[in-house]
Amino acid sequence: MYIIIVGAGRTGSKVIELATQDDHEVVVIERNQELAEEVSATYDCMVINADAASKEILLEAGIEEADALISTTESDSVNLMISMLGKQYGVDNLVSSINDPQHRELFGDLGVNIVESPHELNGQYLYRAVQRPQIQDFMEIAGEAEIFEVTVDEGAPVAGLSLSDADKDDLLPEETILVAIVRDGDLLIPRGGTEIQAGDTVTVFARNGATDRVTDAFART
Repeated sequence: MYIIIVGAGRTGSKVIELATQDDHEVVVIERNQELAEEVSATYDCMVINADAASKEILLEAGIEEADALISTTESDSVNLMISMLGKQYGVDNLVSSINDPQHRELFGDLGVNIVESPHELNGQYLYRAVQRPQIQDFMEIAGEAEIFEVTVDEGAPVAGLSLSDADKDDLLPEETILVAIVRDGDLLIPRGGTEIQAGDTVTVFARNGATDRVTDAFART
């Protein structure tokens, strides 16, 4: 995956660390020269020391080929501008931190996956949003275990099946539990006979984390 990461502060550096560990092709844009040099010396990625809120710099970073654009600056206006440029150049996966929750709607209207109140942990949220965009939120519990929310796609393997039938078809790994379903604003506590429907927002506990096998059950085939 080709990922452009804007900002190498506390949140951005965590995203850079995770993305480079997974051997993605990463380009970092950081206007602070000292931070830019630190990232270049620490991680296996291309670093551009410049202000990302311009078409010229994003084109230099390869925005036209990018699979994902992650903006982590401390300025919501800068993050919004970068996201708008990313949308203009057709980047499929736009992710941004926001510093003021009142700006959520502005980013949402652009189709940006957002994380509020950025800090080091939320660097993991931002990176997870790129890895598995269908996951809306997640929380790590004691090592590999995670609780996360995911929306069931039309045509997903589990769509239209009861919980019992999904289990019989071995669609979910062992120690994966559907904790809750939100459907049309109503909260359902799933039982064996509860049918999973497209459009449901499902809260999932996964003992071994949100692996591809877990998330693929809820995604369009």
